[in-house]
Amino acid sequence: MKDTKIALVQMESVVGERQRNLKKIEHYIKEAYKNKVDIICFPEAAIDGYSKEVYYAKDEEISELKKIFTTWAVDHSITILVGFIEGNCTDKPYITHLIATPDGKIDFYRKSHLGKSEIEHFSSGNELPVFKTPTSTIGIQICWETHLPEISRVMALKGADIIFTPFASPVKTGDRRDIWLKYLAARAYDNTVFVAACNLIGPNGKGTTFGGGLLALDPKGNLIEEDFNGEESILFVELDSELINNIRNQDNNSMKFTYYMNHRRPELY
Repeated sequence: MKDTKIALVQMESVVGERQRNLKKIEHYIKEAYKNKVDIICFPEAAIDGYSKEVYYAKDEEISELKKIFTTWAVDHSITILVGFIEGNCTDKPYITHLIATPDGKIDFYRKSHLGKSEIEHFSSGNELPVFKTPTSTIGIQICWETHLPEISRVMALKGADIIFTPFASPVKTGDRRDIWLKYLAARAYDNTVFVAACNLIGPNGKGTTFGGGLLALDPKGNLIEEDFNGEESILFVELDSELINNIRNQDNNSMKFTYYMNHRRPELY
């Protein structure tokens, strides 16, 4: 991993108002570009807004989104991670995160583990990929998925340096900071990865209000930066590659920098 500057966004996304949401997303991408950011991450379903009353992108709309984000990623030399609702050949769309890299490549991560209330409305993805960016290898876990430790372990074993966790968590689920610091810190520490979280904020126009929150943790589970100001915002975070490279260095015999995953015995599990 190389030193990586990331940006995390908490924003209001109104269901069914894609152009409004895209305009806001473009604004934050331009802010990130001014601040020389390598990777920017937006919340779950930021493009379409999150609701069980599903508004999703069809084939021609997906093609248009790919063109838009390819252009923005290339023009601003930035990797963009952004959520939308992706139609497919069934009546249940995917909850998807689009990954656009500065070389013009587009990838997708489709939420593989759905929440209890989502199963009726959405399709599950069936892969746990990691993605190469110019500075690091990243994984994406969407909201509910972060409660399942196996996902983080698989992504770390595949080489993820940073796991981005975009959320659409409403206010009623509780204090997001308190909840995140309980278990996202464990995901970071147990897998020697940076963890970066962002959440939708404010009303979605369909009766749900989201709680917001931005947070970044280092590979020891320590808090690097946070923003729980209750308003739309962008948080810039410098990720020091030495923090992860020192631990993963195979020649490092220091107990302080032990890479515990090298001592696993999978035959027992």
